[in-house]
Amino acid sequence: MEIERLLEEAKKELEEIKSPEDLEKIRIKYLGRKGELKKLFENLKNIQPEKRKEYGRKLNELKIFLEEEIRKRRERFEKKEKKEIDPTLPGVYKERGYLHILKEEIKRIEEILVGLCFEIEKGPEIETEFNNFEALNIPEHHPARDMQATLFLEKEKIILRTHTSPIQIRTMLKKRPPIRICAPGRVYRRDAFDASHSPVFHQVEGLYIDKDVTFSNLKGTMEIFLREYFEKKDLEIKFAPSYFPFTEPSAEVAILWERNGKKEFLEVAGCGMVHPNVLKNCNIDPEEWNGYAFGMGVERLCMVKYSIPDIRLFFENEKRFLKQFSF
Repeated sequence: MEIERLLEEAKKELEEIKSPEDLEKIRIKYLGRKGELKKLFENLKNIQPEKRKEYGRKLNELKIFLEEEIRKRRERFEKKEKKEIDPTLPGVYKERGYLHILKEEIKRIEEILVGLCFEIEKGPEIETEFNNFEALNIPEHHPARDMQATLFLEKEKIILRTHTSPIQIRTMLKKRPPIRICAPGRVYRRDAFDASHSPVFHQVEGLYIDKDVTFSNLKGTMEIFLREYFEKKDLEIKFAPSYFPFTEPSAEVAILWERNGKKEFLEVAGCGMVHPNVLKNCNIDPEEWNGYAFGMGVERLCMVKYSIPDIRLFFENEKRFLKQFSF
């Protein structure tokens, strides 16, 4: 009687289904691991021996009937779904994610410098005035501080770093020479937000401290790096005397690059031999050790390399602009 009742109930429910979801609910109800048929099969052992064979036969017939009916109806739903699909329609496009151009370029710069035996060092963006200025031979009231309009925090002597040079100071204070590091990161200055200035931008700096380091070593490193980064083996590079309080002698580095249909030298980096005072401030004897340092703005390198006219484009999150650099 129980089997016949289930058969009639299942037939009625099968006639009323309207979707594949309804069909799946019926399958689970009757054929699932905790379904009605499972319970009846488990009850088979309690049936009287003389009736067990007939009971088992009817139970198997019910199971086969339900499996076949569910299969047929599932095929009908699948055929109907295929008919409703228009194969001429374009597929669903899922846009591929990619790194921001500045992240990509920092990664590329790091790869080149690591290939030149530099180790990557990171540091905090909130710094002390000592690490950001004084240890770099820029004492209080020094005119060079006017070159970097600083963003001060409420706490005295705590600032947002104006360059990644504090990473060099931190490294020299905790490690003994020889030291060969590159220091990438975000920096902050109280600048206007216009086509060529931003209050936040990115730098990568390099530092090499050892014995008998020469300016020729520095020139060779800069030439290899710039030719590799700009992908021009014959790139013409010019070093012009300059001033930085933390290096002596110091130089601006420019490359011969075509812009607006004509070639001109464009400044892309600054460099020099580490000032003896900087070494002393980091407890390194300048009589025994010397070295060079260099630094460059990542946005500046990108703007030259890809002919980008406005630094604000990097920060406006305009997808049409950023997608051009989804390598």
